[in-house]
Amino acid sequence: MTVQNHNFIAGEWVAGESEIENRNPSDLSDLIGLYAQAGADQLEAALDAARVAQAEWAQAGIERRQKALNAIGEELMARSAELGELLAREEGKPRAEGVGEVFRAGQFFTYYAAETLRQIGDTADSVRAGIEIDIRREPVGVVAVISPWNFPTATASWKIAPALAFGNAVLWKPANITPASAVALTEIISRQDLPKGLFSLVMGSGRSVGQRLVESPKVDAISFTGSVPVGKGIAKAAIDNLTKVQMEMGSKNALAIMDDGDLDIAVAVALGGAFGGSGQKCTASSRLVVHEAVHDAFVEKLVAGTKAFTVGHALEEGTQIGPVVSAEQLQGNLDYLALGKSEGAELLCGGERLDQATEGYYMRPAVFAGTNNAMQVNREEMFAPIACVMKVGSYDEALATVNDTNFGLTSGIVTRSLSRATHFRRNARTGCVMVNLPTAGTDYHVPFGGRGDSSYGPREQGSYATEFYTTVKTAYIAAGAPE
Repeated sequence: MTVQNHNFIAGEWVAGESEIENRNPSDLSDLIGLYAQAGADQLEAALDAARVAQAEWAQAGIERRQKALNAIGEELMARSAELGELLAREEGKPRAEGVGEVFRAGQFFTYYAAETLRQIGDTADSVRAGIEIDIRREPVGVVAVISPWNFPTATASWKIAPALAFGNAVLWKPANITPASAVALTEIISRQDLPKGLFSLVMGSGRSVGQRLVESPKVDAISFTGSVPVGKGIAKAAIDNLTKVQMEMGSKNALAIMDDGDLDIAVAVALGGAFGGSGQKCTASSRLVVHEAVHDAFVEKLVAGTKAFTVGHALEEGTQIGPVVSAEQLQGNLDYLALGKSEGAELLCGGERLDQATEGYYMRPAVFAGTNNAMQVNREEMFAPIACVMKVGSYDEALATVNDTNFGLTSGIVTRSLSRATHFRRNARTGCVMVNLPTAGTDYHVPFGGRGDSSYGPREQGSYATEFYTTVKTAYIAAGAPE
């Protein structure tokens, strides 16, 4: 029997105007369920309920917030094996990665549960006698969270958790490709001690639900992760209502391998950064900038490592790379492979679609060599298991190549030189810099974000999240005349 899954609107599970199928990209015969699509009236009901509930939540004691968020986090971690398998089943990443993602999502909630008890303001003396100043942060209000499919639980959690921790209401529109993970997280949240309507799940397409949500004057802030074109559209819609926005968008991350770097570390870092999650990470190393002195040896090892990957069903033991998420994504990847060849890049391995025991969106990870930064495959975000190698003659050329992009999320360098590592950290024009580590992989307690077309607005994660999810109030208090 096919499971029908509802939206969570104003504290109630409700059917939608229509439904969509959710199928396993590892096995297209596996129908995970049918998922409701919210209508305009349901969205309005959720927005109206959110504003009422947020006023109550803002006045709730901080221990109530702490207990609710901690309970969410603890349940996510306790159920990470179960929910991680569900995530892998619908998104295609290997089971171990899915389990790890759900566990990390739980850590976001427990981290921000603790942060609710650390909301300490500032005081100051006025320049005027007898007046004291109190400076504190208050909730921004109703927050729209629009999250992507590639990290359906973790990315949503690092937005939802701080929003609730700092006293806001949340309307969450997840990606339609991964609705099962959204319903699972919502089910956990729905059982906590939250005011009715404080949190709503509004599944639907970006063109309908998403567009109405970002255009609504009832929304005070929008946190979005997705593509640059969609992000720019959200920014244009938000400006009409002067809605606060925070956006994480595209990337074209580069890893520089220097002549003094450990070659085995370089290969391991490049393989993990380029192909983890089938390359479907905003932090993936899609550009490998390699010093000419080690270029040939590095490429030989890189190709060998790429060919050695086991591509298979996300839930099978031994699978290192699962399918890509959808037919549309797979076709886009194949189009980029054809584009790279037409631009003169040399395909050293991979790139072909694979037939497996089950029908799915499988392809072998690919390596291009002989590329340069003028090629489209090195300018545009592919979101694919495709790595492009560029040969450079010096550290200075490597740094210039790394920085030659409209994006600026992550970058990395493999080197034994402390002076080079320090110079690179200070001069790479990215929000995150990795030294002898993959460009993919960040911690939950420190800020995350980029520059250029990669990010817009305040940083996400860690204590820096307060900048987006709160607003500052400065109060002046006259002591009054002494008795």
